[in-house]
Amino acid sequence: MPNYKLTYFKLRGRAETARYIFAYSGINYEDETIERSVWAQLKPTLLFKQLPILKVDEIELNQSTAIARYLARETGLAGKSNIEQAQVDAIVDTINDFMNLFPWTERDEAVKQKMNEDIVTNNIPILLDGLCKLLGDRTWFVGDSVTWADFHWAVCSITLSSLNADLHNYPKLLALKERVEALPQIAAWIEQRPKTPL
Repeated sequence: MPNYKLTYFKLRGRAETARYIFAYSGINYEDETIERSVWAQLKPTLLFKQLPILKVDEIELNQSTAIARYLARETGLAGKSNIEQAQVDAIVDTINDFMNLFPWTERDEAVKQKMNEDIVTNNIPILLDGLCKLLGDRTWFVGDSVTWADFHWAVCSITLSSLNADLHNYPKLLALKERVEALPQIAAWIEQRPKTPL
């Protein structure tokens, strides 16, 4: 088993799906959280000036989706066949496309709020309608067992709720989030993780 070190800010954010995979799989790892006060010193030392980073022994992986996908493959959470893996990847990539619409780096709060409201009103319903149709009456998005696509939805749905997206018109998606959070390993992680706004 490799030694894992996950480095990210003191947030759930883009590292949380990887943390869910670690928690569910019972894999020990070092969860290094970076304070904003040291970010200016750390950033120049990073190849792409971004977090998260996962160190696997001596190899550093960047990009949150690549990190989670690698961990999912290592732990059997990527899908049971090539077509299932493609379905899982498509769900995750679609969620990311919509989450990336939000102006995370906008400094003008009034502009940011207006943009967020517009995205929640005009774009997020497209995502939620599509995910609801994909899920249908199944327990999990793909196949007959949980995958990292379910984890990613659960993580991102928390962020969407914090941005005032109304998920109550999508009871099947809310139920999926609750199923993920009720998994004993995930529930234990949620109980112990730091309380952060995002």
